[in-house]
Amino acid sequence: MHASFPSPDFLANSEVYQLLQEDLLIQFEQFFPDPLAPKTVVILPSLTLDPQILSKIVGHIHYEERLLCMLMLLRMPRTHVIYLSSMPIDAVIIDYYLHLLPGITGLHARKRLHLLCCYDASTRSLTEKVLSRPRLIKRIRECIPKDHAAHLSGFNITPLEEELAYRIGIPLYGCPSSLNYWGTKSGSREVFQRAGVPFPPGFENLRNMREAADALEKLKAQHPYLSKAMVKLNDGFSGDGNAIFYYENHSRISEEVLRSNLRIVAAGLDFDAFATKFHLMGGIVEAFLDGSVKASPSVQCRITPMRKVDIISTHDQVLDRETGMIYMGASFPADEAYRREIGYIGMRIARELKSLGVLGRFGVDFMSVKENGEWRHYAIEINLRKGAPPTLSSCFSS
Repeated sequence: MHASFPSPDFLANSEVYQLLQEDLLIQFEQFFPDPLAPKTVVILPSLTLDPQILSKIVGHIHYEERLLCMLMLLRMPRTHVIYLSSMPIDAVIIDYYLHLLPGITGLHARKRLHLLCCYDASTRSLTEKVLSRPRLIKRIRECIPKDHAAHLSGFNITPLEEELAYRIGIPLYGCPSSLNYWGTKSGSREVFQRAGVPFPPGFENLRNMREAADALEKLKAQHPYLSKAMVKLNDGFSGDGNAIFYYENHSRISEEVLRSNLRIVAAGLDFDAFATKFHLMGGIVEAFLDGSVKASPSVQCRITPMRKVDIISTHDQVLDRETGMIYMGASFPADEAYRREIGYIGMRIARELKSLGVLGRFGVDFMSVKENGEWRHYAIEINLRKGAPPTLSSCFSS
């Protein structure tokens, strides 16, 4: 996070921000059920992550286009959308989405769509770029009609997104940044335990590589059959915060053994850099789930400001062939053989997150292994963000 944010002004006016947030419930009670109500949604598709991790994500700037599905909100004839981006988005891509609108012409939708960009392709997060441009923030405010209910909808929420909502003067729809722990690898494992759902054996809340090495030893002692284990940064993204440890008959795991036997997934991230990130973020160690037939399904959920839990959709993740960990895309819906089962497990996890105060959209990823003709599903992580691939029906509401 850039040293200038959160700003002293935002920190000193946290009560004003909380008052803005109270308006979100009113909007969802009075305006969102009415498709003809005048409203504006400011869409902020920012990947607000550790800059070094962000720089390792191939084509990271194009991730900002994942939330273009929310242009489906323009199907409501009095709804305006303000879409923010780092660089201009090709008009052909915008036209593609607008042609999917049911019962609304592209021309009519275009009049209610405002595309604003920073003209900045650097690896800083989009939110930080917008916060650094007061005139752009002023333009956002000017694009919101005075009689509209308006809110900001982000990809993932940190204090930066909260400050931007405060500066614009509208509430933010998403999980409060104070609860982001429940979306880390360690927090996810705690939620899975509280919800009573299966997850891989392992250890969480590790603070450095020495603790990771000790955890790897304990894991092997508890499960002698293991040949591999996962070492994960708490705040990795798209598999780029993961590493695979190969046991290779080592009874004691020294730093030298850890260094030589740890394969880091992110290209260009060496052991020392990974160890530094692990010390800063913390992380987990867990068993590598092996099997001849495996899948990586995901379930998307939503907790509304009215505390209603919805299961939105399921999908199967498409992962890279080399490591089997880097997200490449997805197929919708998840396999018929298990989509209902992961939806049920997702509901149990969502209800637990609801009790913890979580708000907004999030996804739960699984690793599924087929054994003796039956699928066994292990919850892997919770992503407290607007994950993909959202279906058209799931995008009709932010």
